[in-house]
Amino acid sequence: MRYAIVIEKASENYSAYVPDLPGCVSTGSTVSELKKISREQFHFI
Repeated sequence: MRYAIVIEKASENYSAYVPDLPGCVSTGSTVSELKKISREQFHFI
């Protein structure tokens, strides 16, 4: 199964969430850090 992941730029960091899975949210200082954290947190990326 595939899920869309939305990455947004905030004023001082980045956030990612999965619209189809409420509560799947992650943040990071950079996009690279965010991707690494998201892979660990979401387990399906």
